Amino acid sequence: MQKGYSQFTAMLAITRASLRSILRSPSAVVFSIAFPMVFILVFGFLGNGGKVSVSVAVAPDSDTANPVYAALKNISGLKIIRKDRQVVKEELEKGRITALISIRSSGQANAPYTISLTSSEAVQPQNIEVLQSILNAVIAEINRSNYPNNPTIAHISKEVKKVPGRAYRTIDFILPGQLGFSLLSSGVFGVAFLFFNLRQQLVLKRFFATPVQRPYIILGEALSRVIFQMFTAIVIIAVGYFAFHFTLVNGLVTFLNIMVLSFIALLLFMGFGFIVSSVAKTESTIPPFANLITLPQFLLAGTFFPVESFPGWLQPICNIMPLTHFNNAMRNIAFEGMGLWDASKELGVLGIWIVIVYAVAFKTFKWE
Repeated sequence: MQKGYSQFTAMLAITRASLRSILRSPSAVVFSIAFPMVFILVFGFLGNGGKVSVSVAVAPDSDTANPVYAALKNISGLKIIRKDRQVVKEELEKGRITALISIRSSGQANAPYTISLTSSEAVQPQNIEVLQSILNAVIAEINRSNYPNNPTIAHISKEVKKVPGRAYRTIDFILPGQLGFSLLSSGVFGVAFLFFNLRQQLVLKRFFATPVQRPYIILGEALSRVIFQMFTAIVIIAVGYFAFHFTLVNGLVTFLNIMVLSFIALLLFMGFGFIVSSVAKTESTIPPFANLITLPQFLLAGTFFPVESFPGWLQPICNIMPLTHFNNAMRNIAFEGMGLWDASKELGVLGIWIVIVYAVAFKTFKWE
C-alpha cells in the first residue's frame, strides 16, 4: 500500500537544502558570526587591559557640608552616583561603583574630618588607588589654600572595607549586544533577501506545483534560519565564556535561558524580514528598507553604549526598540542570574512587538 505524502518530511527536506545554501553564503557567515566576533575580540581584549573608571557614591550619613565634598563634586574625572541605598549596594557588588565614600566629623582640631572607603572584591585594585590619589590631591589642595595652619583638613582611613562582589567586565556588556546584532542582522537581512529571491526566481511558484502546503514551505525555510542562528549564538557565547570569561551565573541553566530568549528574539526579527521582503520592489531596495529597521537599533538599543549615556529626550525612543529589551534581558539573565520569568517585562515588550510585526507581515506578505 502506498504511503501518503508527508508534509513534515517535505518541510525537513526544504530545511536541509536551505541550511546548505545559508552555510555556502559568505554574507550570512560574515554578518552572523564574523562581524560580531570581531567586536567581541576587540572589546574583550580591551576589557582585559584594565580600563580605569572611577565612579563613587557617598554614604547617606556622610557630612556633605564640608570643603572636601564640595571639591569632589567639581572634579570632572570623578562621577558621583546618587541612587538609593539598595541600588548602590548592588552596583558596588558588581564593581560598577569603585567605592562608597563616608565623610564624617572626627571631633579633632588637627583633622576635622575622617574619610573611609568601602569597596568590593569586584573592583580592580588600581581603581581604588586612583580614587585614593584623587582624595589625597583634593585634601592637599584644600590644606594649601584654606587651612595652612592645620596639619590637615581630613584624614583618610588606610583600611578599605571590602564587600563580596563579582566583577562586571566589558565583555559582560558587549557580548549580549553583539549577539543581538547577529540575531537582528540575520533575521531582517537574511529573511528579506531569501524570500525576495525565492519569488523573483520563481522557486515559490515551482513549490506550488508540488504537494507541499504553503505553511510547510515557510516553516522549512524559517527552520533553517533558526538552526543556523542558534548555532551562531552558541559559538558567540562559547567564545565569550572560554576566551574572555563572559559571566554565566548559573552555568547551564543560564545558557539555556539565553537560548530560549534568543529564539524569541529571532522569531520577532524574522517578522521584520518578512515585511521587508514584501514591500521591496527590487533587490536593490532591500538594504535601505532593512537599514531603516536595523541601523537605529544597532546605534541606540544599548548595543555598544548604555542607553543611559544618551540624552534624556532620546532615551524613551531607545526604550521602545525591541533590541533594547533583548539586550537588557540577556544581561540580567547572564550576569544577575535572573530566570526568564524574572525578565517578564522585557519578554512582554518583545511579545507585543511579535504580535504587531506578524500582523503587518500577514497583511503584506506576497507569494508571487
